[in-house]
Amino acid sequence: MPGILFLIPNSLGNSNPDVFLPLEVKQHVPTLKYLIVENIRNARRYLKSIERNIDIDAITFYELNKHTRSEEIDSFLLPLMDGADTGIISEAGVPGVADPGAEVVRLAHQKGIRVVPFTGPSSIILALMASGQNGQSFRFLGYLPVKGNERVREIRNIESRALKENESQIFIETPYRNMQMFQDIISTCQAETLLTIAVDLTTETESVITLPITAWKKKKPELNKRPAVFILGK
Repeated sequence: MPGILFLIPNSLGNSNPDVFLPLEVKQHVPTLKYLIVENIRNARRYLKSIERNIDIDAITFYELNKHTRSEEIDSFLLPLMDGADTGIISEAGVPGVADPGAEVVRLAHQKGIRVVPFTGPSSIILALMASGQNGQSFRFLGYLPVKGNERVREIRNIESRALKENESQIFIETPYRNMQMFQDIISTCQAETLLTIAVDLTTETESVITLPITAWKKKKPELNKRPAVFILGK
């Protein structure tokens, strides 16, 4: 029988794992000898924060990120096919959601491997929960275009969908481009359109604020280099 592919959540910031990880996860993760991660050094640090006595050198790491060739990914599942349980650890949040781990999960399903997700923090869901916006109908769009004119055009499309369909539109940006994103939103959207900005979720500096665009124009937030989630709605 193949092993089980476990999806292991990570923190969204410098949070204590005792705060956001269920006991089941903290007990199970140290037993895994094969892990697929985005950054080995960061994964080692995270594992030590879960269990300080974990034998890091006994773990085989596979690195999955933008530099990983597609032909390598199939080999990451070889231990699973031999019966060894394996875990995926996201760099932040939960694997498979705005995360390269989705490609491994898809391949696991194709090979008949059981996939088990562990409970953990997702910035997308936490932001929506705290936003007061429509949680019955929503769409996650990932990153918007980088080029200014293309991004503005997409913001207009997103706002139109949010207003016509009453569907919360959730998107993110690279932290160092947050302020430019904010400026494009408030200069493009209608005065009464609602904008939620959720930053530093699960950390001591966490902030989730929902205001109409007209109010945001009078309240400039400090978002530079802070992980943020944006939501447009009505």
